[in-house]
Amino acid sequence: MEYLPQHIEALIFASPTAISLEELQNVLLENFGVCFAQKVMLEAIEELRQRYDHNVHSFAIVEVAGGYQFMSKGAYHETIGTHLRMQSNKKLSRSALETLSIIAYKQPVTKSELEKIRGVSCDYAIQKLLEKELITITGRAETIGKPLTYGVTDRFLDYFGIKSLDELPQPKDFALPENTIGEPEALMVSEEE
Repeated sequence: MEYLPQHIEALIFASPTAISLEELQNVLLENFGVCFAQKVMLEAIEELRQRYDHNVHSFAIVEVAGGYQFMSKGAYHETIGTHLRMQSNKKLSRSALETLSIIAYKQPVTKSELEKIRGVSCDYAIQKLLEKELITITGRAETIGKPLTYGVTDRFLDYFGIKSLDELPQPKDFALPENTIGEPEALMVSEEE
């Protein structure tokens, strides 16, 4: 098909979240009655990626959260960051970020487990995260009362610009000297007599 890359480009542009290769194939099958081979689809996507790789474009097609999405290039992040800071009412609160990080690392996790880790009620944070579709109810725990369990969504991956949960920093990474904040503390030697 002569205009396959343009149809794929339009679908990626119109999708509010990353669109998977399978979704692209299904839409094109429904629209044209042709099932395009995965190899043909990937070649068309690569053609688009090369097209947007030039400096005349401020965005590129990126593979994220199991699909493809337009994202801004690094050179423009500061300008976009300024815009986003100006929309501070849409930011996640510290409480929501803490709750979200626990869910990302410990999922599936119950509300009581979250509250045990944080030491405070998580009702409001969970509600806000559900509203923003960053977390979802994944089922029920096999414990007394069968409480709901929570996990992150593909929108979480999209929000943080990662392909999978494997890209989250590991706890051991936080202990590395280059990841510490401030100046190293002077070594104190205790004198024992």
